[in-house]
Amino acid sequence: MTRHIERQIEHLKQKILLLGTLVEEAISKSITALINRDASLAQRVMANDDEIDRMEVEVEEECLKMLALYQPVAADLRFVVAALKINNDLERMGDLAKNIAKRVSQLCNGEPCELPPEIRTMAMKSQEMVKHCLDAVVNADPSLARQVREEDDAVDEARGHIRRKILQGIKSQPEKLETLLRINSVSKHIERIADMATNIAEDVIYMVEGDIVRHRSSD
Repeated sequence: MTRHIERQIEHLKQKILLLGTLVEEAISKSITALINRDASLAQRVMANDDEIDRMEVEVEEECLKMLALYQPVAADLRFVVAALKINNDLERMGDLAKNIAKRVSQLCNGEPCELPPEIRTMAMKSQEMVKHCLDAVVNADPSLARQVREEDDAVDEARGHIRRKILQGIKSQPEKLETLLRINSVSKHIERIADMATNIAEDVIYMVEGDIVRHRSSD
């Protein structure tokens, strides 16, 4: 039984990593489409979301099957529970990448508008957090997971700057209201991607150490 569950856990881990790779690519492409005003790339991101959804269902079914057939305990049980939550957060990241791509398509059809420089900072940091949280999953590394939690503050700060700039822009250029609101929406989606990466990092800490750090300060 031990060997069976070990093989199943390794198989499940590989599926999660494949899903993570697809999500990471979707986020990267949606940000590239945003920076380059590339409507075609944005459309491809939206079209590929179905594959992410399909894989998320597969991983969930695999987790539930393991719980039913092997009744794991201790560290194995924590892994399966964490895998279910990580799987859900990855799918939500995919949805956020699709939402960014939708806004990019709308922005490409409107008047050109300069992006706040902070949006690039946010995007780079969020992508870095996604990479780090997935590395933490692969290596079962709670130290790297804790680093991800700390990195979230920089994204939140950049988001605050953007929100203030958007409000100022709406007051000074009300004719650009629709475009400015779309840019604000993009920044909100990027912030949520960082939040999902933080959730995954917290799941890694639980998976490895059995410690629930959700709702605790990262200090």
